[in-house]
Amino acid sequence: MTKTRTRPYSIRARLISGMLLLVSLTLLIAGATGYVVQRHALNERLDDELIRSAQELQVLSDTGIAPSTLGPYDKAQDLIYRAMQRTMPAVHQGMVGLHGQTVTWTAPDVVALRLEGDQQLMSAVNSVAPEEKIALRTITTEMTTYRAIIVPVKLPADTEYSSFVVAFDYSAEIAEINRNMLSFGAAGAIAMAIAAGASWFFVSRMLRPIRQLQHTAKLISDTDLARRVDVVGHDEFAHLAGTINEMLDRLETALNTQRQLLDDVGHELRTPTTIISGHLQLIDPDDPQDVKASLEIALDELNRMSLLIEDLVTLAKSNRPDFAVPKRTPVGILLDEIHDKARALGDRQFRINGRAEADADLDPRRITQAMLQLCANSVKFSQPGTKITLDTRFVEKHGVQMLRWSVADEGCGIPAEDLPRIFERFGRGSNAVRTDGSGLGLNIVQAIAEAHGGELHVLSRPGAGCTVFLEIPVRQPGAAA
Repeated sequence: MTKTRTRPYSIRARLISGMLLLVSLTLLIAGATGYVVQRHALNERLDDELIRSAQELQVLSDTGIAPSTLGPYDKAQDLIYRAMQRTMPAVHQGMVGLHGQTVTWTAPDVVALRLEGDQQLMSAVNSVAPEEKIALRTITTEMTTYRAIIVPVKLPADTEYSSFVVAFDYSAEIAEINRNMLSFGAAGAIAMAIAAGASWFFVSRMLRPIRQLQHTAKLISDTDLARRVDVVGHDEFAHLAGTINEMLDRLETALNTQRQLLDDVGHELRTPTTIISGHLQLIDPDDPQDVKASLEIALDELNRMSLLIEDLVTLAKSNRPDFAVPKRTPVGILLDEIHDKARALGDRQFRINGRAEADADLDPRRITQAMLQLCANSVKFSQPGTKITLDTRFVEKHGVQMLRWSVADEGCGIPAEDLPRIFERFGRGSNAVRTDGSGLGLNIVQAIAEAHGGELHVLSRPGAGCTVFLEIPVRQPGAAA
């Protein structure tokens, strides 16, 4: 018994969870990448602006004219004052000028960031030796974190160094990026909610054929196999539904065939068992002649039952993929072998009319079995001394290369009303009697034809003989595929 392993969640839940996980990972990766890129861009932007402020001070020192002397700047305090007048700080930017360690110039009142108000920042600035070159620093105090540039200045008239300090409130800049990321997160959450709803809708529509298939499967039973799954569209589920319907067709055919076979077998076996039982019950054990006659009848019926069982086994094997094993076979040589074997079936003139001299892919054992069965039928329904003609030839049929095998006799023929049922299991024409055989001969021949992908058909007129054609698709050497 096959164990069924159940999963805790439905396919729909797993699909939606997978899609939401994929969306969330995408948003997470995009957000993290964007945050890192923005932080890097912020650091570059702040450093560029700070360095540009130092460069502008240097240019002013080299080319500027002091208002008091109408000549080059000779005092750092005048240069720093002029530079601060010409600079308009950004939102989170501040500046201050120092002479030695004393704040001498501050930014206008409209500037929000007051550097001179943070004593820890001033102490950190004063700790930088004036003799050092321009210093770019990140300074953290109790109030905030700064990104600052400290430009030491000393001109010819100065006795000590002055400093021009420009700084950004780095924490405030980072806070602005964080607010942007919070907005991105909120938008991502909304996108996740929309994705969840859309996924639920589309996955539900996508899985609708599966639910219909499940519903149809529940309604199908061994007494009702006519239901089929509706095929809608051309996607994979439509192909699956079509495949399931084809499987149900085969299953319905197999079960109907099985029922018919059981009914037919029961009917066919009931007659010989009744005959044997009746004769055994009425046998006179003291009469040797009666015993002998009853024994002959019983053995004859048992032989018929044995033949029936053997034919049923052959038909049962016809559904297996190895029932017919094609291989490259010379058709002419095989026809000669069949002709030699057929001559032992009865006093008839067996002749070969047409002979295909080529190789073809077929199962020689099964083809021999089919042809000998057709020859045996011709012997059964024809008179001694009449002709039975065997023939093979390649023909074109519906654009397909076919190898046609045929057996023609000069017997009584088959009435038109009997033709539809002679290929059925236990089907017999009106010319046959019960003791003629199992009634499975032509059914076996048809199974052999179908195993080769071919077909079987009959041409007959009552009183003018019968011709049975067995046609299988083949490809001759050198022929187009």
